[in-house]
Amino acid sequence: MKVIAIHGSPRTIRSTTRKLAGLVLEGAAEAGAETGMIDLCDFRVTPCTACEGCSFTGICVYDDDVPAIVERMKEADGIVFASPVYIDNVSGQMKVFFDRLADAIHYQLLDGKFGCSVATTHTSGGDEVVEYQNHVLNYLGVIAVGGLSVATGGNAETVDGAEATARALGKKLVEAIKNGFSDLKQEAEIADNREFFRDIVIGNRDFRPEDYQRWVRLGWI
Repeated sequence: MKVIAIHGSPRTIRSTTRKLAGLVLEGAAEAGAETGMIDLCDFRVTPCTACEGCSFTGICVYDDDVPAIVERMKEADGIVFASPVYIDNVSGQMKVFFDRLADAIHYQLLDGKFGCSVATTHTSGGDEVVEYQNHVLNYLGVIAVGGLSVATGGNAETVDGAEATARALGKKLVEAIKNGFSDLKQEAEIADNREFFRDIVIGNRDFRPEDYQRWVRLGWI
C-alpha cells in the first residue's frame, strides 16, 4: 500500500506545509503504508495553454515531469495534497500542477483512490484551501477522508501542536484504503462530474479507443 503527498510550497524542505504533510505521512506509515513526498518545485511543470492536445492523445505537448508525477499518483493508493495559502488560494506552483491534471480528471484516471488535504497559513484561508484541494481530489474521482489546516501566526513551531491530529489523519487515510470509506455527498459529486466528462470520452473515442473501452468496461458508458 502506497501513500504519497504532493507538496506545493516553493520553500521545499524549509516549508511549514511540508512538515505538516510529513506528519500525515508518518501517521500513514505507522498504519502500514509505504510513503513518499513529491516536492513540485523539484520538477518541471509547464503551465497549461489549453491547446487540448492531451484530449485527443492523452499526452501533453510539453515534455516535462508531469506525466511521471501522474504515474506515481496512479501507482499510489492514497494521495495527500499539501499547499500553503497564498492570497486566499493554493500556491502558484500547486495551481499550475492542478491545471495540468485536466486529462487525468476528464478520464478519471485515479478513480477508486482515497485522499486528504492539508494547508498552512499565517492567519486565514486555511480551511478554504483544504476544501479546494479536496474538491480537486473529487474531480479526479478520489474520495477525501478529511483535511487539516494550521494557522501559524508566523511561528512555524505551531505545526508541532497539530502533530497528533495530522498523524491521525494519515491513519484514517490508510484505514479508508484498507476497509473503504463512504461519503454520499462526495460520491454524488463525482458521479455528476463523470456524467459531464462522459461526453468528452465519447467524443474522442476514435482517437482514444482504449480509454473509451475502459469506460465501457467500468459501466460508465
